[in-house]
Amino acid sequence: MTQAAQRIVHRGGCHCGAVRFEVDAPAAIEALECNCSICRATGFLHLIVPASRFRLLAGADALRAYTFNTGTARHLFCGICGVKSFYVPRSHPDGYSVNVRCLEPGTIESLTIREFDDTRRTESEARVRHLTAG
Repeated sequence: MTQAAQRIVHRGGCHCGAVRFEVDAPAAIEALECNCSICRATGFLHLIVPASRFRLLAGADALRAYTFNTGTARHLFCGICGVKSFYVPRSHPDGYSVNVRCLEPGTIESLTIREFDDTRRTESEARVRHLTAG
């Protein structure tokens, strides 16, 4: 079975429901847990996908952006409830990182969490660079 055939549609959104999205990913999700200051503070679990596998369904007008440090990452929050259900990550500016905790649970078969060590950013990015390829 090809990698594309193994993907399913996961749906998710923010707490209040103003922001809704779909993402094509396997039912068995491999997420990254980053130890940087913002991910640690928010408990974000990363499912990184190419932009072509992410669809914003509702709430573009509710999104607010926050950038810091290099300005590469675009942290996108719901302006109503404040939840960051996805964003454009610094490690993959050509894709999206979806917060697994914001996905509806019905399509998640299993969840494996791997560490992304921000204190060793170059090495960590090299290990996950393939996530937005094709």
